[in-house]
Amino acid sequence: MTDETAPVRVQVADGVATLSLNRPHRHNAIDDALHEQLVEAWDAVVADPDVRVILLRGEGRSFCSGRDTAQLGERPAGESDRAFIRRHQEFRERQLSAPKPVVAALRGATFGGGLELALAADLRVAATDVQLAFPEIRFGLMVDTGGTPLTTMLAGPSRAKWMLMTGRTVGAEQALAWGLVDEVVEPERLDEVAATLAAELADKPSDALALIKSTVDGIWDGAVRAALRAELAGQVALFAGEDYRARKQARLRRPDLS
Repeated sequence: MTDETAPVRVQVADGVATLSLNRPHRHNAIDDALHEQLVEAWDAVVADPDVRVILLRGEGRSFCSGRDTAQLGERPAGESDRAFIRRHQEFRERQLSAPKPVVAALRGATFGGGLELALAADLRVAATDVQLAFPEIRFGLMVDTGGTPLTTMLAGPSRAKWMLMTGRTVGAEQALAWGLVDEVVEPERLDEVAATLAAELADKPSDALALIKSTVDGIWDGAVRAALRAELAGQVALFAGEDYRARKQARLRRPDLS
């Protein structure tokens, strides 16, 4: 039985594993506990022979608002910025290399690391209320788990720069026009439409799906991995920079900011 209070809820039925981010009071922001459980749940469903498709969704009003700002820049005892970022990148690489199709159901805030999680899925269904953004620039930082290459490949280099450099939000219709999502539906239909798509894929031959996925992804796999290394080097430098430290201190003096 699934723990209703767990940061990540897992349900498996008819070949579909549904992973629900479950911190709705924080718009499913990723803290250390959620990330740890998401990695554990992900590895389990990828290894489960009864799972043919993975569906990612969020409880409450949002899919995922990215790294929980209450823990931004914090590291487990003894872990360096480089080791912390690389550990999160390794999970993104496992997500991208999973042979099973991944569908993401997006609503509300889909920011930062949450948007990277969504862009690494194979197909994305979005509610009309979705808001996509990379707010890292406001902290003097950049994305570091694949947002740069994934946005560039889906939306093009100019639009990727627009999102990454400005931190502005992109709504549902603009995201659809830019190729960041594949279908837009009313919020009350999101879970139904995404689940129907996942069930349709689960009914297809698994070997053929895996080969199609690996063939398409193989076209740009090397570029993604090279970009991840560049993001790692850049983000480590930014965390050590004066601009990030100054902005962090400014936020500490203004705890009312979200």
